[in-house]
Amino acid sequence: MSADERTFRLDTDPGVSLFVYVWSPAGGAKPKGIVLVSHGMAEHAARYARFAQRLTAAGYVVYASDHRGHGKSIARPEDLGYFGDGAGFEGVISDQEKLRVRALSDHPGLPVFVLAHSMGSFVMRRYLMDHGHKIAGAVISGTAGGQLPLVKVGRGVAKLERLRLGRRGKSKLLHQLSFGDYNRKFQPTRTDSDWLSRDPAEVDKYVADPLCGWILSTQGWVEVMTAIIDMQDVAAVSRMPKALPMFVISGSDDPVGRSSAGVLETLDLFKRAGLTNVTHKLYPAGRHEMLNETNRDEVEQDIVAFLDRTYASLQKAA
Repeated sequence: MSADERTFRLDTDPGVSLFVYVWSPAGGAKPKGIVLVSHGMAEHAARYARFAQRLTAAGYVVYASDHRGHGKSIARPEDLGYFGDGAGFEGVISDQEKLRVRALSDHPGLPVFVLAHSMGSFVMRRYLMDHGHKIAGAVISGTAGGQLPLVKVGRGVAKLERLRLGRRGKSKLLHQLSFGDYNRKFQPTRTDSDWLSRDPAEVDKYVADPLCGWILSTQGWVEVMTAIIDMQDVAAVSRMPKALPMFVISGSDDPVGRSSAGVLETLDLFKRAGLTNVTHKLYPAGRHEMLNETNRDEVEQDIVAFLDRTYASLQKAA
C-alpha cells in the first residue's frame, strides 16, 4: 500500500527555508508515531521515500527535511554544500527541533522517533544531548567514532583551506582526505561511490543524481569536524537521557565507521556516558547505506521491529 506524500517549506531562521517531505499512512489512517529522518552529507531526504513506505505501512508518519545546503533547501545551485552565513551547522541541529515541533503540531500527542544517517547521525547525536528527553527512541545509522587527534588535524587543514579558498570554497584536498580511501577495500570498482552499497543499481542512482555527491564547502568541513569532536565528549554525551532507547546500525565494511571499529568506539562512548538502553547490529559485508544495500529488507524490518518494541513499551508504561 502506497503512502500519502506531501511537501511543504519550513522557515526556521531568517533566510532559511527547508524543503520537507511528509509520508503518511495511506487513506488517511491515523498514525501511531512520528519518525523524523536526518539524512547524510551530499544527499537529500527524497532518497528515503522507499523506506518511508515501510514505515507508513507500520503505522508511522515520516517527516524528512533537506538539510541546509542540501537538496531542495538551497536557493541557488552554488549553495550546495554550504550551510549558510548564519548559524551554519548549529542551525542544522536546531532545525531538527523546529521540525519536531511542526510535526507535533500536525499530530499532537504522538511519540517522536528519529532515524539519522551518516552526517545526519552527527546532527542527531548533538541534538539528543539537549533534546533527548523529547524523543521516544533513536536509530543511528552509518555513524563514526574515535580518531579525535586525526579529526582535529583535519579541522586545522580545513581552516587553512578556508583561508585560501574562502568560506564557500570547494577544496579537492579536503574531499580527497575525507573520502579518498573509502573505495580502497572494494577494488576493483566501477565508480567512485561503490563504497555506498553492494547494489550497483543504487550506486548508479546516486551517481546520476545532481543533488548527490558534490563537494562540501571549506566552512562546512570546519563545522562538521567540530561537530564530530563535540559529539564524542563523554560529559556532553552524558546529558542524553540514560534510558533513551537507541538502535545503532552499520555495515561491517562501512568505511565511515572504519569497518566497524568506529561504531564500536561509539558504543563504548555511550556506555561510558551511562546510557543503558543501547542495542546495535553490524550487518556482515554491508557498506555505508544499509537502507540501500542488497539486504535492505532485513534492515528495514529490524528498524521497524525496534520502533514497534519501543512504542509497545511506551503504551505499557502509560
